[in-house]
Order: sequence, then C-alpha cells, then structure tokens
Amino acid sequence: MIMFDLPTLTATDRRNYRQFRKHLLKDGFTMMQESIYTCILIDSQSAHLLEKKISVYSPKKGLVQSMIVTEKQFASMNFLTGKAEKTIENTFERLTVI
Repeated sequence: MIMFDLPTLTATDRRNYRQFRKHLLKDGFTMMQESIYTCILIDSQSAHLLEKKISVYSPKKGLVQSMIVTEKQFASMNFLTGKAEKTIENTFERLTVI
C-alpha cells in the first residue's frame, strides 16, 4: 500500500504528481482512495523490491509512505462508512492464469 501527500502548487509539482501516479499505475497499483494505492504481490520479497523501485521514482518534495500487509489482513478491513466494493483485492479469491 502506498500513501502519499504531494505538493501541487507549481506546474512542476503537478507534473511530478502526475508522473508519480502514472508510475504507480504502470507498476500494477490501483487507486483505493485519493492518494492511497494498493497492489497485490506474490510474496514479501517482491513487495520489498517494489518498495525500493518506488523510492527511486518518488518525488523529492512531499510525503510518500508504504505499508506491507498480507492478503488476510487486507481482507479483514472494516468499512466504517460507505459500502464495500466486491473486488478481487478485498477477498480471499485468487486468479490463476495458465
């Protein structure tokens, strides 16, 4: 899970924000909420490698944080307001492509 708060005051800041978001989408992340993106990975080693990759292309200004959670932890998320969307990211179901 990547959480970020990036400045958007100048044209350069906005460009850096857009480029960062595009990198996240290219790396397989989906938007969970504004400025919170998630990605399902096969193991913790892959998660740590992706974390390092993101640190390389993260904008220098602003705040970018990561949190690694298991599928089980993610699926146990409680929705306090609003409805839970039935997506593959929020269930124990898995998709295997052969």
